Amino acid sequence: MENINGAPVAGAGLYWGLATLLVAGLLLLAGCDARGEAEAAAPPAAQVDVARVLVEPVTLWETFTGRVEAPQTVQLRPRVTGYIDEVAFQEGELVEAGALLFRIDPRPYEARARAARAAVTQARSQRQLAEGEAGRARKLLDARAISREEYDQRQAALLNARALVDEAEAALVSAELDLRYTRITAPVAGRAGRALVTKGNLANADQTLLTTVVSVNPLHVYFDSNESDAQGAQGLMEQGKSAKVRVGLSGETGFPHQGELDFVDNQLNPDTGTLRYRAVLPNPDGIFRPGQFARVEMAVAHLDQALLINRKAVLADQDRRFVYVVGDDNKVARRAVVTGREVDDLIVVRQGLESGDRVIVNGTQKVFAPGQPVAPNPIAMREPAVEGEVAHR
Repeated sequence: MENINGAPVAGAGLYWGLATLLVAGLLLLAGCDARGEAEAAAPPAAQVDVARVLVEPVTLWETFTGRVEAPQTVQLRPRVTGYIDEVAFQEGELVEAGALLFRIDPRPYEARARAARAAVTQARSQRQLAEGEAGRARKLLDARAISREEYDQRQAALLNARALVDEAEAALVSAELDLRYTRITAPVAGRAGRALVTKGNLANADQTLLTTVVSVNPLHVYFDSNESDAQGAQGLMEQGKSAKVRVGLSGETGFPHQGELDFVDNQLNPDTGTLRYRAVLPNPDGIFRPGQFARVEMAVAHLDQALLINRKAVLADQDRRFVYVVGDDNKVARRAVVTGREVDDLIVVRQGLESGDRVIVNGTQKVFAPGQPVAPNPIAMREPAVEGEVAHR
């Protein structure tokens, strides 16, 4: 800095030095503020739950719709004609085999049985007389006191008397059977239906339907499997790995009941391409009733080394499936997968993953693009079972 005469003024260098320092300080402060704002604007890494892909042997099950049927269904009809004298059961109750259900008025059949017994007594008396005469005729013939013709007549009379006894005895057996048939009993243990004929009504032999009795324990459940699943199930049964099925009714969670296959049809249905299966289903508590629909699970394949992930990790993009995988640098990568059957809360991955991959299970909505850094929280791939819940594996 100079004065009016152009001579330098004292302190000019100090002035400029201070100005330079001031400008540099302002620039430094501006830079720090910019970096702080940039750092403040950067969001923290998203918190996500990750789990490693499981590798374990699994049995794959397929669900079918089945129908419960009784192994034995009897439409009860009388063997003799008569008027119903007694209905001896409560409609809908469980009855034991041999329990009395209906009784037809037995009096006419009791009279016929007495007449048949009398006829047997009479025939036996005549046979005894004929035997005596035939014995005397033999002695007389030996003494030449009677002719051969008379002897033959007495022998014929004896044969006829014996035949009459057989006939009378057969008639007695028939009459006693008819009398026994007036008591109509349950041929099998099961549940009786509605009484279709009540006391005082006429029941005609082999025609009138009285009631129906169905067996209830065990029961059968029939279901149809498509050809591919049938082949897989057949292979497992031949290897002795599975002959069991799991059954659930409408309104039940899962498949809490277990049955065992006891019949596979010998040919596919050409109209539907399905194969008929039957399983025996224990029913000691009477939970199942014939005619009910049931959901049936049957093992159709076994994998020795299956890749499994939680089904919540699988996302959809139109018809494609994918998951988010977290790498060693904690950055997200999108991975296309081909999935298979579900196993409880897990799903089989056929292609796209390897053992040890870390997959995002919870928090996928926080991922906006591949390469995004995340803060992974390790969890178990399989969700813990709820207390009291039956695991189906």
